[in-house]
Amino acid sequence: MPDRRGLLIILSSPSGAGKSTLARRLRSWDPTIRFSVSATTRTPRPGEVDGQDYHFTSEGGFRRMVTDGQMLEHAHVFGNFYGSPLGPVKEATDSGCDVLFDIDWQGAQQIRNSALRDNVLSIFLLPPSIAELRARLEGRAQDGAEVIDKRMQKSWDEISHWDAYDYVLVNEALDTTEAQLKTIIEAERLRRDRQPGLVAHVRGLQEEFEVRT
Repeated sequence: MPDRRGLLIILSSPSGAGKSTLARRLRSWDPTIRFSVSATTRTPRPGEVDGQDYHFTSEGGFRRMVTDGQMLEHAHVFGNFYGSPLGPVKEATDSGCDVLFDIDWQGAQQIRNSALRDNVLSIFLLPPSIAELRARLEGRAQDGAEVIDKRMQKSWDEISHWDAYDYVLVNEALDTTEAQLKTIIEAERLRRDRQPGLVAHVRGLQEEFEVRT
């Protein structure tokens, strides 16, 4: 039995608030954290690798996975389907490894309602301002003006669900937010109910005490 149950670490935020960057930093800090590679029906962007950035699949294939119960969560966003395959996540948590999710509030809600809900640690990232959020989206130079406008329109819907999360951080500075995330994860790993080996350890202490007395 592993020393503890693996966490499902959910990072959510409006697009452009820094969750993808912070997710990469967390995995550099602790390489044992596994990233949940999402399945999607969207077209790969330049440089994206199938199986590494996303599992790119057809709409029919995606729907079959949902029907067969192979998706932990899924959603339809900007005309495409996204979802988290269940198998790799359960395998990781059963072996005591944490799994990191870069998903929206809908996905977070589905995971919270799943059979793995007791392993969830959810964190929402707020931008310092709406103006700064738009500036970050424009600075990425990944999307055209129309897509940026759609992301901005969706941002308030994302932000309005901030109070459904365990922790909420304002991402004013990446280094500061990164340090806060590490503190949260380290503390959550040490929670009593996430350390199944403690019961046996305490029983051992009790037996030792009884023998000595």
